[in-house]
Amino acid sequence: MSTSQHPVALRMERIVGGDARLLALVMMLPLVDGVFPALILAGALDDPLGAIQVGLLIFGGSATVAVILAEMDGTPREQAAVVMLVGVPLILLAAVQAALAPTFESLVDIVIFERFAALVIAAIAAKTASATIGDYLPNPVVVIGLGLVASVDPSGLTVQVMTDPVLVANATLAAAIGVAFALTIALTGPYLRTYMDIDRFRFGSAVALGLLPLSLLGMAFGQAPLAALLVAAVFAVDLPLGGSDSDSSPEAELNAAAKLSAVPDGGDGEGSSELEAPVAEADDESETYPGDETTDTAGRAPWL
Repeated sequence: MSTSQHPVALRMERIVGGDARLLALVMMLPLVDGVFPALILAGALDDPLGAIQVGLLIFGGSATVAVILAEMDGTPREQAAVVMLVGVPLILLAAVQAALAPTFESLVDIVIFERFAALVIAAIAAKTASATIGDYLPNPVVVIGLGLVASVDPSGLTVQVMTDPVLVANATLAAAIGVAFALTIALTGPYLRTYMDIDRFRFGSAVALGLLPLSLLGMAFGQAPLAALLVAAVFAVDLPLGGSDSDSSPEAELNAAAKLSAVPDGGDGEGSSELEAPVAEADDESETYPGDETTDTAGRAPWL
């Protein structure tokens, strides 16, 4: 049997092929749409704390959490391998973009482009908070495309390299923080799928991400977005500190699976279903934010 036909090789090819493309689409989007260079030029990465904030919000955040926990297959070790496969090029590209940020600044009117970049981040935050609101907003790709058309000035293009090594180091640190965040989610996935409320985290993450564009517009919010993200993470995880057996019961695991779009079997009947059905409906209603759709033809959460 050839290597390409080996079951393990076929499994890794399937995991790496599909999951790596999906994770790369989410984590590398800020490098493709120009948001990351705009944040560099706007001064969002002038200090290490700002780099940590940008790394968690831009490269990490609820989209990365949702892709790893709800979309990716395989064991934690296989998922970690996919994260590293995407993360190493991500860190290298972030360093290159930071080094070439002055060239990008000479190509566009950075003041105009920063406003469009702020709109893109705000649109992504709104789509994360509510799929219904996102239906009324333009696609971020369209917004950033209009921003490039409005701000590009090829006549002023000059090839320059960043002369501040600290800024390049902070940009690289931001990408490394995002990769470390994704790696942590992949390794702790089995625990988070049981004890983490993804809806609660993505709503708090949307609030934190919505504060970030204000810094692009010159409003000094400091590390308020980072603080909001940390608070969202704390409230999204229900730690089993009470020592109750109900936390590890099959019903609790079934509810956690339902949050990740799993389909339960509906119980074993004979009276128990009559008592459990109203509870399940109450859980679904309490975990759904106003204005969000709860069904999707592809079997995927509508805000992904």
